[in-house]
Amino acid sequence: MNKIPLTRPFFDEKEINEIRNVLDSGWVAGQGPENKKLEEEFSKYIDVNYSVCCSNCTAALHLSLIALGIKKDDEVIVPDYTFPATAHAVLYCGAVPIFVDINKKTYNIDVALIESKITKKTKAIIPVHTFGQCADMDIILKIAKKHNLKVIEDAACAVGSEYKGKKAGSIGDIGCFSFHARKNITSGEGGIITSNNKELIDSIRSLSCFGMESAFARDKKFKIPKFTRLGYNYKLSDIAAAVAIIQLRRSEEYIGKRNKLAEYYNQKLKELKSVTIPFVEKHNKHVFQSYIVLLDKKINRNDIISKLNERGIQTQIGTYALHEQPIYKNLTNCDEKEFPNTTFVYNQSLALPLYYEMKLDDIDKVVLALKEVLHE
Repeated sequence: MNKIPLTRPFFDEKEINEIRNVLDSGWVAGQGPENKKLEEEFSKYIDVNYSVCCSNCTAALHLSLIALGIKKDDEVIVPDYTFPATAHAVLYCGAVPIFVDINKKTYNIDVALIESKITKKTKAIIPVHTFGQCADMDIILKIAKKHNLKVIEDAACAVGSEYKGKKAGSIGDIGCFSFHARKNITSGEGGIITSNNKELIDSIRSLSCFGMESAFARDKKFKIPKFTRLGYNYKLSDIAAAVAIIQLRRSEEYIGKRNKLAEYYNQKLKELKSVTIPFVEKHNKHVFQSYIVLLDKKINRNDIISKLNERGIQTQIGTYALHEQPIYKNLTNCDEKEFPNTTFVYNQSLALPLYYEMKLDDIDKVVLALKEVLHE
């Protein structure tokens, strides 16, 4: 049986040629010429002044929090429905993630609930642009300004997403992106940080390279580097950066194809009464890093995943309810009653296959199989 995968990255000779060029150059480590080129092109694409490549989006979040001065016992507002990396980065700093329930339609943080979670210890908000749709940034920025908080956009899934004409990652103080294999553009692993604040970017660049100046930056004139702070080895290899550059140049093509596939899914799934298709805010440009539907509460979502897999259709949950994860159980705000929307979406969300090379016939097969296992 030919399996329809949940996702499949797309590469061709362009990536292979770029990898060959990097290998021939002899510079394959991080913070080299391909990193610099990627940072310049990504900054232009996102419409920000500065970017810094790093090893992954988790590292991007960690570096951003450190650069903003987040420390032990500080509190950071985080949506309850997200991959745990968002909150893990807060814990890395010794700070406390404070979870907020989500809007059940957009899967993004419920902005109406944010202020009730702010205390004297709150220092930042991390809105997540879930599955490629931007959070309500106008209200988040207004709240942040009122309470003197920093805003870090977790745009791991949102390369190319837009909020009222502005690209994700250009709206808050800092933007953090992922180039993981499931993302719209990928180098296998990788990430990048964006900002218009040069002081923050300079700090992040140093922190990502052991707290020192990079070898590539020192290349023209010999000097012995000094380690001025406790930094990390969070660099991105030039091999990965070269792949990401080619992927970035195709990003609008990828986004256009994903939106066409998502629209076809929407048309076909409207026939199924027990399935709710994704909601997109009118002012948003959704990039559909994942295509996530909601199943009726009476349906056992996990059984559906198993039954679809038996039919050669790979599916998955949406993402995680953080308040249910054992690592966070010692936090004070993990009472399930506080997160009814997250709990519902966590239990009933279903990620359907979506990737650049997917055909409409593949979607027909997915929808038919879903119809059969739902008995509709």
